Amino acid sequence: MSQFPKSPDFSLIAGGPLYQLLLRSKLLRPPVGFLERRILVLTLFAWLPLLVLAAMDGKLLPGKGFVPFLYDIEGQVRLLVVLPLLFAAELPVHRRLRHVIRHFIERRIVPLEEQPKFNAIIEQALRCRNSIFLEGAILILAFTVGQWLWRSQIAFGGATWYAAPDGGGGLSLTLPGYWYAFVSIPLFQFVGYRWYMRLVIWAVTLWRISCLKLNLIPTHADRAAGLGFVGNSTYSFTPLLLAHGALLSGWIGERVLQGSSALDFQVEAFVLVCCVVAVIIAPLCVFAAPLLVARRQGRGEYGLLSARYTQAFHEKWIQGKRPVDEPMLGSGDMQSLADLATGYEIVQETRLVPFGLKLPIQLAIITALPLLPLTFTIVSFRSLIMQAVEIIL
Repeated sequence: MSQFPKSPDFSLIAGGPLYQLLLRSKLLRPPVGFLERRILVLTLFAWLPLLVLAAMDGKLLPGKGFVPFLYDIEGQVRLLVVLPLLFAAELPVHRRLRHVIRHFIERRIVPLEEQPKFNAIIEQALRCRNSIFLEGAILILAFTVGQWLWRSQIAFGGATWYAAPDGGGGLSLTLPGYWYAFVSIPLFQFVGYRWYMRLVIWAVTLWRISCLKLNLIPTHADRAAGLGFVGNSTYSFTPLLLAHGALLSGWIGERVLQGSSALDFQVEAFVLVCCVVAVIIAPLCVFAAPLLVARRQGRGEYGLLSARYTQAFHEKWIQGKRPVDEPMLGSGDMQSLADLATGYEIVQETRLVPFGLKLPIQLAIITALPLLPLTFTIVSFRSLIMQAVEIIL
């Protein structure tokens, strides 16, 4: 059996200017070690100065005419829940996606003659991941467009711990507001935008792989011609999905605290959950064309095989052309006929995407999990317990 050349070691995570900076600062051990240390230090770097400065500025606890630091649900969730989840997502994504790339070679989906092109695709993805230009552009984006979006949010809000009336009808940053505006928010946005860059790199990589002459077997038991492992890889993005759900939950929770009802944001919640799930599974849809070709070829090939076998089976067992000394009982022909029918049924059921309906539903549930605490703003915990007891009894 011929041996395939080893493919480049792939990782969406282990590279880039920020990665190198964390490596030099001892917050990272190759490839993605010291995760707990990294989460703790960077989260405290973004949040702890706000706590100290808010206390110094008298904005920590409730006062007259402003939202205090400890009551800012959206801000607390953003820095203490979402930011750690964005860092935590790096470990499962690093571990899972590198195996996905290896499976293309180990499972012989990429044939030997396409191996050089496959290696070039992976190397191009790694160059994009390591690009100083791309991460620099993201940093500029966080300090320009991100700042503009955040400041426009302040302009339409009221007095809070990070912004106070300036006497001219507008709002100006407070002492903790400067750290929030120029350190915490840009850091949060940079980490988030960096994840979107990685998702784009992943999508382009899968698209380029789908353009190769892949060795897809339509009778594969995963009903995806052997590509089912690609669909299963999306579960590695679970922390990223939870981060978006938590961000939405914090945004709604802040408005509930201001007097709105959580039910007023059902449309926004539905749209965001759908969009997040679509972003994760959309890259998998690039395999629709090769899967369609594999299914068509499988129907033709296995249809011809089935026709020949069933014709021979009919002549032998129905028209009586079998040898007189061959008994019907115990013959393997019957089992072979059943196996052939099963194989053709699998070909017919081959999906045009490497996942089933269950996957997006599960991802949507994962994304929506952080919204569950909001139910207690609609129905009290005591009422839920009483209803549960009534149902059980």
